[in-house]
Amino acid sequence: MRMVARPLACLLLALAAALAPLAHAADTAVPTEQDPVTQARAVRLEEQLRCLVCQNQTIAESDADLAVDLRRQVREQIAAGRTDEEIITFMTDRYGDFVLYRPPVKATTILLWGGPLLLLAIGLAMLARLIRERRRLPDAAPLSPEERARAEALLAGTPRKDKT
Repeated sequence: MRMVARPLACLLLALAAALAPLAHAADTAVPTEQDPVTQARAVRLEEQLRCLVCQNQTIAESDADLAVDLRRQVREQIAAGRTDEEIITFMTDRYGDFVLYRPPVKATTILLWGGPLLLLAIGLAMLARLIRERRRLPDAAPLSPEERARAEALLAGTPRKDKT
């Protein structure tokens, strides 16, 4: 019995020594897809980035192939330990400020911010001009007695009596 106990004890000791580093690493959490904090961070970042294909959706909302690739890149960079700012900087360096769903106001993005206001101003100016031109038109001439009688007959549903 002693001969079996000694090798078994040695085996258990060797196993414990082999598993000791794993016990030490257990207290450091590695971000994974199952980690809710990492998942929330990834979604928060993905909601800040525009799908370059759809343009009116974030990469979190889009099903385009490029959006899927960009989501994968965000998650890979999170797993690599990069900060949110580093990830955003990487994306803007690679794709420009247009990749940001809310791009910063600067010289290169002024058209993105001012374009809708400029179009609205042009539309309002065109509407004001159209209204002014219509006011200048003379009023329509009143109906003659024949035209008035014909209109009343049409509205009343009576058959038309032509004088031919």
